[in-house]
Amino acid sequence: MRKPFIGGNWKMNTDSKSAVELAKSVVQKCGPMPGKVDICICPPFVYLPAVKNALGSSNISLGAQDVYFESKGAFTGEISCQMLKDIGCKDVIIGHSERRHVLGETDELINKKLLAAIDAGLLPIFCVGELLEQRKAGKTEQIVKEQVQKGLKGITVEKAKAVTIAYEPVWAIGTGINASPQQAQEVHLMIRQLIAAMYNKDFAGQIRIQYGGSVKPDNAAELIAQADVDGFLVGGASLKADDFAAIVKAAAER
Repeated sequence: MRKPFIGGNWKMNTDSKSAVELAKSVVQKCGPMPGKVDICICPPFVYLPAVKNALGSSNISLGAQDVYFESKGAFTGEISCQMLKDIGCKDVIIGHSERRHVLGETDELINKKLLAAIDAGLLPIFCVGELLEQRKAGKTEQIVKEQVQKGLKGITVEKAKAVTIAYEPVWAIGTGINASPQQAQEVHLMIRQLIAAMYNKDFAGQIRIQYGGSVKPDNAAELIAQADVDGFLVGGASLKADDFAAIVKAAAER
């Protein structure tokens, strides 16, 4: 059975004091649960060292919200994989819908980031998902398949073992509307079948696929009960330690 994986994406929130307080509270409230579930939190870049210190010796890992594919050079404002590793990051979110649709990241750029992160020893959380108009047009499968195939282009099965896929329907992110458990399961199953076709059945049975999009304590249990939902990438609810811990608990008790 795949171990559930819960990631907290703090996005552009918190300040230096509240980031440390939130991290300490997450450690306190989620402390007994690692072992049954993998947990990471992804604060803004500038608070990564402080949050790493706040996590202490806990089993909760530190992740970043993005990374660049070059190792160094004249890339003003960018952060390299080596920099993230240097300050203790284990995980990194790549291809989040806000990077795609607000900041214009392409599948090709996301592919370069995935390759660089894996080669550097980071564990990418690779995000895919469709816009509302694409779902209404019946293009969910087409869009998600294309994102998965282009994102994983040239990545061998051995390298792909580092990857967690996060399905995040863009229309459900931060809107309070989440995909129904059935809608989430349908897309997760489709992704798993696609991975089997791209690689092999054994690997498809091993790769973890998170759901993201208005995940809350009151819908987490029903979502995680779906056969192909292996955890969550949590946005707003990860900014409240009680809510995040309740989501982790739902996954731990699956």
